[in-house]
Amino acid sequence: MTPSPDKGEEKEGPVIRDKRRIDPETGEVRAQAAESPPAPEAPADGGAKGTDEEVSSLKSQLAERIADLQRVKAEYDNYRKRVERDRVAVREQALGQVLSELLPVLDDIGRARDHDELTGGFKSVAESLEAVTGKLGLERYGEKGEPFDPTVHEALMHSLSADVTETSVVDVLQPGYRIGERILRPARVAVADPAPDDGAEEPGDQAGEQAGDDGE
Repeated sequence: MTPSPDKGEEKEGPVIRDKRRIDPETGEVRAQAAESPPAPEAPADGGAKGTDEEVSSLKSQLAERIADLQRVKAEYDNYRKRVERDRVAVREQALGQVLSELLPVLDDIGRARDHDELTGGFKSVAESLEAVTGKLGLERYGEKGEPFDPTVHEALMHSLSADVTETSVVDVLQPGYRIGERILRPARVAVADPAPDDGAEEPGDQAGEQAGDDGE
């Protein structure tokens, strides 16, 4: 048999606390047993100091993030410019190779035009070809009378002329071609330098005359 508990001992069990604000028997509002604890007061000095440090830290982190974003943006802009520059260079190089193969054909067209042989259907085809290459940026250059420029001209013949005041192109043996600033073929030309004045005395003669005057 299970021993019965002593009468003096309290029976153990769950403790139930009635926290209802309305008394179920009287219907009256019960008085609060204890007032709500006051809200903790913020520290006067330590809290303000901690807040300033946190704000300063956040500002520093924000400045670092902005600097990182600006650096990444600058790197991306440089990369985009480099890619665009390389793309244009590759396009010009490929286009230049194709047009360089057509230069002998254009030379034949030019010679036929100079000899009045550009007639009939051949004339239409030649003009169409020149129009297409012009749209692609191919430019023909080299004219008589223009100043000689060694960066775009190739001098094959040289002479003296009293009709020029500076080194000039007096004949175009083969026209030059370029795309923008890129030279596909320099203009092959004959150049002339200004001829010396025949009436001017040579420096040696002037020196001899001066010596003879001094000896008299």
